Amino acid sequence: MFMQRSAVAVARRAAVAPALRRSFATSMIRRERETKSPFWWIQWRLTDLADIKTIDDLRGPGAKPGTVPTDLEQSTGLERLEILGKMEGVDVFDMQPLDASRKGTMKDPILVRSAGDEQYAGCTGHPVDSHNVIWLTISRERPVERCPECGNVYKMEYVGPQDHHDDHHGHDHHGYEEPKNFSNFVKPEYW
Repeated sequence: MFMQRSAVAVARRAAVAPALRRSFATSMIRRERETKSPFWWIQWRLTDLADIKTIDDLRGPGAKPGTVPTDLEQSTGLERLEILGKMEGVDVFDMQPLDASRKGTMKDPILVRSAGDEQYAGCTGHPVDSHNVIWLTISRERPVERCPECGNVYKMEYVGPQDHHDDHHGHDHHGYEEPKNFSNFVKPEYW
């Protein structure tokens, strides 16, 4: 009985197998290269990152009806700024890793670029990966931080707008004061 069932199953597979092989065949189609760039509309919308002046410049045109939009067509805001930057070869958000080829010292710290008032830097030690990641908070008020594990020194290089923070706009930041730690009591000559 078992042999009869298996013989029937083998016969079914043999009859169907050639049809399955043929149904999944592929063919190559050669297409001529389009003379028009796929981003032709950007020439009238934006030609350069320098053309972005307002938030309205960071809205995509959307897709044509009945089509699926690309990332470039549907992105808005910071995502669109990043995509436009990548098209021009500019890393808008400076996503390169920090310099880990040397140990930062107080005289020659590892620079961390920031456009905001505060930046986080993750130290993995020197040599690299000699300890777990320790996250350091670097701010404009306190631009230099030292890793408590390996002694690596990081310094924030502010690259944002200069008029935003320098005059404080008369605000007291709602009475917030950064908490004190032992570094507040170090003699100035040791800084």
